This record gives sequence, C-alpha cells and structure tokens, in this order.
Amino acid sequence: MTITLAIDTAAPRLQLTLLLADGHVDVSIDEIATGHAELIFERIATLFARNHIGYADLQRVVTTTGPGSFTGLRIGLSAARGIGLARGIPVVGLSTLVALSLTATGPTTILLDARRGEAYFQTFSGPAAPLSVGALLPIEEARALVLPGSALIESNIVDISALATYGATLDPVQNPPEPNYIRDADAKPQTAARIERRGA
Repeated sequence: MTITLAIDTAAPRLQLTLLLADGHVDVSIDEIATGHAELIFERIATLFARNHIGYADLQRVVTTTGPGSFTGLRIGLSAARGIGLARGIPVVGLSTLVALSLTATGPTTILLDARRGEAYFQTFSGPAAPLSVGALLPIEEARALVLPGSALIESNIVDISALATYGATLDPVQNPPEPNYIRDADAKPQTAARIERRGA
C-alpha cells in the first residue's frame, strides 16, 4: 500500500485518515463548522506521531474537491497542495459526490441539499461508477430523477477511510486537486473535472 493521507473538509467536519503500508487506517474526526485551518496540521501531526511516521514517509495526499463549504474546501485543498509541493509527492482530488458513492453496493443516487431550493445530484451504478455527470438542479427536479430502486444518499459525510483507500489507486494526472465550488460567486472556468449547472 502507498502511505496516504486523506483530507475531507467539504462538510462541517475535519476528517483525516492515514493509510499505512500494511493497509491499516487511522482516522481523526472533529465535528466543526469552522476552525479547520487552526486544527488541521495539529491533527495531522497527531496522526503521524501515533503511527510513528513523519512527513518524509508520506507518499500521497488525497482530498475531496467539493461541492461543499467554500471555506472548508479552500483549507483542505490548500493543505493538500502545500504538503504535496513541500514533499514532492502526488496530490489526488476527488469530487465529493464520487467520494460519497464509494460506500455504494449497487445503483445509487447522491442528492445533497445545496440550499436556495437546489440540490447537488449524481447517479451511480456502483462505487465511483457514474451513470450521469454531477449537476446542480432545482431540488424537486432532482428528486424526480432519482433512479427507481436505487439507494439514496442525502448525507454529505464522506467515508474518509474509503476515500484514502480509493484515492491511493488513482492517477494524479487524471484526478487533480481542483475545486468544485459550483455556485456563481465561487465559479471557476469550466473543466472536465467540474460539475455542470442546470436549471438555473
């Protein structure tokens, strides 16, 4: 196994996982809506210390890219990129919607309340196997598109251990740590990794 640090700050949590060479995972979770920046490196240091490794042992960083909290995402992405740059190691970014699908056991629909009467929406045939592109839709339109018989995920809490394990296998070139802010105020130029907006 590649020694991997996974970071998720898209939801009102600070989630970290250290995936070790033997496949063991060690998780750190803080239920916080703000204050990620003040805690993140302290929590990483604690994870490293209790597993007797240091930054020099780290081989990869994985982070969620959104949609989610603008401030939280910015902190998580900045930390991941900073560690990657300082250590010269790959940094992998994964859409929060794809990350949420990692616990799926069959057809699954992700439908997250995005406020303003809208929802983040994507369908999957299984873990990380999208049937549609992620989209921001009016919430009633999104509910009408839920696949019959599919599992419905409406929680924005990613399984951070699954993120670490899956992210350790991905090609960093094809999965860059680029944010999916989506909303107009945070919009970035459209790329293949971004989620399209429909039904404005």
